[in-house]
Amino acid sequence: MQAYYSVAIVTLLTSLAYFGMALQVARTHQRTGILAPTMTGDPVLERTIRAHANMLEWMPIFLPSMWLFAIYWNATVAALLGLVWIIGRIIYFRGYIAEPNKRFPGFFIQSTAAFILLLGALGRIAYLAVTNPTL
Repeated sequence: MQAYYSVAIVTLLTSLAYFGMALQVARTHQRTGILAPTMTGDPVLERTIRAHANMLEWMPIFLPSMWLFAIYWNATVAALLGLVWIIGRIIYFRGYIAEPNKRFPGFFIQSTAAFILLLGALGRIAYLAVTNPTL
């Protein structure tokens, strides 16, 4: 289990980042005077909610990919790519809130990290399945 401590920490950091974004949504609701459950009426509120929801949409792609990459390739590399993914998500979140076109650098960073993890895990598992069919 010790081999996966770093990946477990990144998993929890992902949850903390998501929670922090939820707090930002709540603060934006309060600042704009548009209280939940209303989700429209102010462009900054709408972008904040959308950026938060987009993080949730990517988590089912990112988390299993990171864990499978860690198991079948390397936990340290998986954790480092996971940190890159989190940084990309934060850049995306802040950029999107500021202006929709400013989300693209963060999107590029996080999507690149996620696809490296996804394709790396898939490729390694497929390779092992073909070369060791009895396992």
